[in-house]
Amino acid sequence: MKGPVTLICSCVVLFTMFSCSSTNRLTMGVVEPAQIPLASDITKIGIVNRSLPSENNKAIDEIDKILSLEGLNFDKEGAEYAVTGLFDELSRNNRFESIKLIETSEDHRKGLAVFPAALPWDTVEKICKENDVDVLFSLAYYDTDTNADYQMTEVTVPNGLGVKIKVPGHRITLNTVVKNGWRIYDPVGKRILDEYTSKNYVTSTGEGINPVRALEAVVGRKEGVMQISSDLGNNYGLNVKPLSRRVSRDYFVRGTDNFVVAMRRARAGDWNGAAELWEKELNNPKAKVAGRAYYNMAIINEINGNLEKAMEMASTSYTDYNNPIALKYINILKRRIGDQQVLNQQLAK
Repeated sequence: MKGPVTLICSCVVLFTMFSCSSTNRLTMGVVEPAQIPLASDITKIGIVNRSLPSENNKAIDEIDKILSLEGLNFDKEGAEYAVTGLFDELSRNNRFESIKLIETSEDHRKGLAVFPAALPWDTVEKICKENDVDVLFSLAYYDTDTNADYQMTEVTVPNGLGVKIKVPGHRITLNTVVKNGWRIYDPVGKRILDEYTSKNYVTSTGEGINPVRALEAVVGRKEGVMQISSDLGNNYGLNVKPLSRRVSRDYFVRGTDNFVVAMRRARAGDWNGAAELWEKELNNPKAKVAGRAYYNMAIINEINGNLEKAMEMASTSYTDYNNPIALKYINILKRRIGDQQVLNQQLAK
């Protein structure tokens, strides 16, 4: 009986700990600056695909295709999916007036599956001027490598009577790595606004009574690679948009009866009603209670978008009433205020 009694006691202790906690947690939505900041006057976007092999490197590229089991035009199609994915995502961004896919000359193409040298600025300026765009997005390189893993196994096939039986067979697993790199050129400031590379992986497996059948059974590899390539372009386009995410905050629910009632109001979604009760405790003679009230008022001001007022309240909670939780919150608010300033610049018209 010792085990069950101990378990019951432990559960009671845990319940008591949580039910007597001095804080509750809330979540709120915040908007952060884009990972790739573009000035507000940038409204016309050009996209170039430098990933096509140049004539000087086509022979090596063909060898690579054979060695890595790539199909005809596999890399070319994957790169096109990536560029189209970027085009589609940027087109959904209402801040841009136009998005253009720009055909480039042989001189602008890269060679192998490495990040090539940046385009010369006179070339960037020429492309942007001829196509009336403000910045140039470039798929600098795109390449897939596929390795095959071969194993003997048993496969199930129907015999002459239609009964399924197991016979010796072959299993082929194709592991494909998708490598890509992007750049964004600003012709006016002659700056590379961003450089980004990544690797993504696709695995597909097929079985058959002979190696050829097994390879034929590897379905979905191309579709998987093309989908990932499209997602790569989509995700890169998202980097120029402000980011919306959920963040958590702790607020005090213990101290006086007003905190208890305010907790119920907050849980019901009446945050303004909760704030009315917290505000009444700002002059509470007990420093601990007043410090909690100032802290909670900082929270409500952040919820309402008044970050400067939230900073003022949080600072008072820490400096005047020595509320240790408020110090961490002050640092969070500092970052949020800085991010908001950047965001305002990005959204300015």
